[in-house]
Amino acid sequence: MDTVKKEKATFTKYEVLIIAILAFIQFTVILDFMVLSPLGAMLLKELKISTSQFGNVVSAYAFSAGIAGLLTAGFADKFDRKKLLLFFYTGFIIGTFLCSIAPDHSFLLIARVVTGLFGGVISSISFAIVTDLFKMEVRGRVMGFVQMAFAASQVMGIPVGLLLANNFGWHSPFLMIVIASIIVGIIIVIYMKPITEHLKIKSERNPLQHLVKTISTPDYLRGFMATVLLATGGFMLMPFGSAYAISNLGLTQEQLPFIYLTTGVFSMIFGPLTGKLSDKIGKYNTFFIGSVLGMLMVGIYTNLGVTPMWEVILLNVVLFIGISARMISASALMTAVPLPQDRGAFMSINSSIQQISGGVAAYCAGKIVVQVGDEPLQHYPMLGYVVMTSMFITLGMMYIINRQVAKNKPAAPVKIAEEVTTEA
Repeated sequence: MDTVKKEKATFTKYEVLIIAILAFIQFTVILDFMVLSPLGAMLLKELKISTSQFGNVVSAYAFSAGIAGLLTAGFADKFDRKKLLLFFYTGFIIGTFLCSIAPDHSFLLIARVVTGLFGGVISSISFAIVTDLFKMEVRGRVMGFVQMAFAASQVMGIPVGLLLANNFGWHSPFLMIVIASIIVGIIIVIYMKPITEHLKIKSERNPLQHLVKTISTPDYLRGFMATVLLATGGFMLMPFGSAYAISNLGLTQEQLPFIYLTTGVFSMIFGPLTGKLSDKIGKYNTFFIGSVLGMLMVGIYTNLGVTPMWEVILLNVVLFIGISARMISASALMTAVPLPQDRGAFMSINSSIQQISGGVAAYCAGKIVVQVGDEPLQHYPMLGYVVMTSMFITLGMMYIINRQVAKNKPAAPVKIAEEVTTEA
């Protein structure tokens, strides 16, 4: 009870609303990407495509999102963040609707490109808003709630999506996302206030100069380099997660919703707790703990044979706790890297690099993993070794960034945060 009261005192009502809006946005965007993984086994059969072609569908979103991030970076700090968010969220809804009516592989591939062009920029805008409105001391828990959408998409989205797909076809989960996204969009229009304080910071740079300057800043380059490896883990293992569970672990399509549901519930519980922990013991310390746990579990999980469902659930829960700790702490730490006038551009470029790196990882995964007929996936352990190596290297890179942030005191939230608090 005391914890609840303390939590209420930490944020104003409007700030809680903003956190909720951003979390729901993340929920729909992440679900749009994640739902492809559990649908993978179904799509391979119904569309009669190879693992390489499926890898292309996954990477198409990532590559187009990466391109969009770079194209948007120069303009990201030139507009009201609310208007920018609504523009790209509308495009994301249109792209997802195209996925819901895709009749074949080619149409689906094009639909994923459209979705990526808009959806890939949304996270960067959301993170810029978090940085604008919240102090560094509480960003860990803010990111904990926002990134909880990752787990929520498993708890509510993926199981429901799988049930819909099993009963009404693989198109239906995308239609569900469209409906949920429209509701979120309406809430943004009605309740979110303009976020324009960053526009008052004078800048003589045109969009191209702004882009070049942000890319070439040494402190920012370190963050971008770390992001390249941060993206490797999820994008390499996730696309073939359901196919691996069914073909190698001996599970059934009907068991997958329960596995995702259970894993997601625990991830939702530990997400906010991880955010608070990162605020208490430090972002990097939390990242270190999550990485060590993640490396251990990836090594175990990717080398399993036929495994009982309860054991798969247990391993998945621990694995996602580690992944959640890495995501939340790394996201919170990255928000402290850019200056106020560069936040939008930095986040867009960072998101772009993440998506492109993830696209390369998904493409490579499709080339490494091989499946012949209904035989088990081959070479899946190799993906695990690649992910573990990237996690280990990233530990060193994030350590350097952590020291950089400690030297350069993070900029305080812009004045709008104070105005919002007063009004709320």
